[in-house]
Order: sequence, then structure tokens, then C-alpha cells
Amino acid sequence: MVDLPSPSRAAAPVVRDSAFRVRMRRVRDLTAQILSNPATVIGSVIILAMFAMAIFAPWLTAPNTPDPYQMPRDWAATRMPPGTPGYLLGTTNEGGDVLYGVIWGARMSLQLSLVVVGSVLVIGCIIGSLAGFIGGKLDEILMRIVDVFLSIPELIFALAIAAVLGPSFGNIMFALAMVMWVKYARIMRARVIQIKNSEYIDAARIIGDSKLNIYLRDILPNSFTPVMVQATLDMGNVVLIAATLSFIGLGEAGIAEWGVLVSEGQAGIASGRWWASTFPGLMIFLWGLAFNLVGDGLRDALDPRTESSR
Repeated sequence: MVDLPSPSRAAAPVVRDSAFRVRMRRVRDLTAQILSNPATVIGSVIILAMFAMAIFAPWLTAPNTPDPYQMPRDWAATRMPPGTPGYLLGTTNEGGDVLYGVIWGARMSLQLSLVVVGSVLVIGCIIGSLAGFIGGKLDEILMRIVDVFLSIPELIFALAIAAVLGPSFGNIMFALAMVMWVKYARIMRARVIQIKNSEYIDAARIIGDSKLNIYLRDILPNSFTPVMVQATLDMGNVVLIAATLSFIGLGEAGIAEWGVLVSEGQAGIASGRWWASTFPGLMIFLWGLAFNLVGDGLRDALDPRTESSR
């Protein structure tokens, strides 16, 4: 007698292979849709250039200080205009190399964005998903805490925290993380509640799946789309807010950070020394613009309403 494989076991590899092919096809379609948007492509090119500048900063400059994040000063070469031999973008009033600050400022901005956005993404997703999935009193308590944070403008709240902690780049990162996690919690909670009430989750309950399996396998993987779009936008927003805080004096003096450079160079604008603040300000603008272009393109590509309208 021939021992035939059971239909369920024989069909399982086919089902898994079919699901894998569907996911790969969706990834290819999403990539093609994103690359078909010229604004998104421009933003992606700018981001890649910024990332390359940040990663290869030690090879693009020759640090003259033990701490490469500290601006080296040459008091014999103050207020040099762009194009001066050895100082391509000129120098500041204190003899700082503007090109050095622009390049190492890219690395500091990348570090700031990854640390702040990564931390608020983890914290917000955990709190929001648990609140939406468990519900009840836990949801009520967590959302009231979120409401308290949301009642204060983001910039004002970060300004207050950074002012209490004192001028420091690390304190700015901590202040931004403290105020930005709440919107991720709110977005994640709304998405989890929407998915939790869908038909395929009801079917999973009917066939006897545990709550933990439903949460980890069915709800979480399908809930990250809106928060990932928000995270892409915030990669640019955190640099803008941090530069604002540094500009008003809450940054760490003497470091190669764009907001600090703009603050130090503003005094020379009236006397025609525009380069010390213009080039760092241009980098802040390009960083924020690039991530907003990519974030908008990603949102349009992942929005089912946009897809159905096409």
C-alpha cells in the first residue's frame, strides 16, 4: 500500500511559496512605483549623498583635534572667503573651517536622526500596539498620558526639556525622544485597532490561534506602514528642530553641528561674511527637503486609496 502524503502537508510548501512570491511581487511593484516619482528619486539621491558624506567624513577631512566632532580653529585664518587655498568654503569668525563643519555636521545629523527616530519608533510602537490590542483600562491610561504630551507643542516641550538639562547635543537628542514618541503611539494604536477588528483576525480567533500569535504574526507585521512613513518624515524634522535648539544657544558650543555653525555665523551676515552660516543652513534645508520628498512618495505608494485611484 502506497503511503500518500496528507493534503495539508503537501499543500503547505505550495502555500508558503505562493505567499513568498506575492510578497516579492509587491516589493517590486512598490519599488517601481516609488522610482516612477521624480521628486522621490531626487530626494533619494540627496539622502544617499548626505549618507555618503557622513560615513566617509574621516576620509574627506583631516581632523586636527583629538575629538573630530570639535571644530578645529586656526586663529591666523579667520573670516577667509570661499575659495581660499585650504579652505574651500571659507572660515568662521573664530577660524573654523566651514567645509569641515559641513561634512562632520552630516555625520552628527545622521547620528541624531537614527538615534532619535529609532528610539521613538520602538517606544511608540510598543506602547501604541499594546494599548490598541489589549484595550480596556490599559488603553485608557496610556492614551491619557499621550494626550498630556500632545497638549504641549512639540518644539516648546523640547525647548523646555533641553533648557532644564543644559546645553548639550546629547540633551537635545534626549529632549526630542521625550516629545516625539507620542505620535507614534497614537498612530500605531489606531492601526492596530483597525486591523484587530478585521475579518481575517476574527478567522484566526475562530480556528483557535492564541492571542500572542495573533498579536505577533497577524497584527504587528501589518501595522508598520503608517509609522514607517512618519519615521521617514521625522528623519528630516528632527534635524530641523535640533538646529533650531542649537541656534538659540541650547547646542554644544564649538562642535561641528549645522545649527551651531549657523548661530556662530549669523553675526557676519551684515558685514558680508555670508558663507559661515549659508552653507550649513543650505545643508539643513537639503536634509529636510530630501526626507520630506521621500516620505511623501512613500506615503503615496503605500496608501491603498492612492493605489485604487490609479
